[in-house]
Amino acid sequence: MSVLFRPLPSLALGLLAGLAGPPAVIAAREPEMRVLLQRADQVTLRADAARPLRVRGGGLDRLALQRLEVRLVDGRLLLDFQPQGDPSEPLQRRELSAGTRLSLETDDPRGIWLAQRRYGGVLHLTVHDRQIQVVNQLGIEAYLASVVGSEMPQDWPMAALRAQAVAARTYALRQRGREAGFDVRATVASQVYRGLESATPRTKEAVDSTRSLVMVHGGKLINAVFHSSSGGATEASGEVWRSQLPYLVSVPDHDQESPVHRWQARFDATQLRRAFGEIGGARSFQVLASSSTGRVRLLRVQGPAGSLKLSGRELRQRLGLKSTMVKFAWLDGELEDRQAPGRNDGTRWVGLLRDPDGEEGDDALVPPPPPLASVVEPQPVLEIRGRGFGHGVGMSQWGARALAERGANFRQILQHYYRGVQIRLFRPSDDPAVALGPALRPAWRG
Repeated sequence: MSVLFRPLPSLALGLLAGLAGPPAVIAAREPEMRVLLQRADQVTLRADAARPLRVRGGGLDRLALQRLEVRLVDGRLLLDFQPQGDPSEPLQRRELSAGTRLSLETDDPRGIWLAQRRYGGVLHLTVHDRQIQVVNQLGIEAYLASVVGSEMPQDWPMAALRAQAVAARTYALRQRGREAGFDVRATVASQVYRGLESATPRTKEAVDSTRSLVMVHGGKLINAVFHSSSGGATEASGEVWRSQLPYLVSVPDHDQESPVHRWQARFDATQLRRAFGEIGGARSFQVLASSSTGRVRLLRVQGPAGSLKLSGRELRQRLGLKSTMVKFAWLDGELEDRQAPGRNDGTRWVGLLRDPDGEEGDDALVPPPPPLASVVEPQPVLEIRGRGFGHGVGMSQWGARALAERGANFRQILQHYYRGVQIRLFRPSDDPAVALGPALRPAWRG
């Protein structure tokens, strides 16, 4: 069997140590993740209770702190700190070079407070792009227990949680070593990580019961992306991004119970002028290209002062849409709850080449003509109807839940959404941090 990062029993480690040196040399270490938590001009950290923070760097190595505030002012780090002891004592101050690296850890299992969250492992503070950068370094299995709880409700079926654990582990390990200062972000830009509060007994069980398992295709870790809900069919990667990966193809989804399987949003004239300011608002929309599942890939927006060509992603960003599987309609100008317009109410639709409601859309969307009256009527309101939440590529989390409820195990769930993959134990040779060479390996060690 290949060397894995499963810990060896203590007796076996002792025997190996006697024969060939320290256990750390014998057994492969569990990979560690460097998670970017925050970039800011000011950072405040504190201990949870009686157990202090331990600091390395900046000449503070021997101090036990209850609280530490770090500010970046005029290219220097200003540190205000409270030593462990009498909380009534005044804060002490120290000024350090912006090139100083600080590391904080604690023996308290409740971790270190940063803003409104608590984190285990070690927190590293450096200056990057004129801001204080906080990176959390910890073992991947502890990291995943929080990711699973941050990405999925912890009371969902265990098979869905296990599928999420394997997908998140594969995704995280594939990112290692790609950045000099961190591996992943704590937000949806990578995968959501909310610290110790999101790690529950059930998420830990999901991680522990799938320990070391990853997905590979062609002998390499896959890009195990996932999303909330696809709206009925996942998207092929080549329809959203530059490359078509063989395991990220469109498959039927099972997300009908998702609260965002269908949704709608409305925008008045003021909101449209804000979203499309360079053309003075929006008067018509024309879809120029759609994906095979009906997501908008390219469209033209016509406004009073010109027109724009936008990708589906750009449209989603400008209007804050949940997905690009959308269609549009002009209403009569009243932003109020009302029944969805029908085919005979004068509304003209555009959006999906395959309408979510099973109807064919028009090629362009034009607001209704102004009424022939002397009074000023409300401006038309744009209504957008959509399906799903996210980019639609890879595993649908709501679909995973539905499959689990129908009796599928985590392997069946993963192999439905990631076609042709192998699920196996992670090997050190899979690690990008090793494959990319020493210059890009994690810089922080203990």
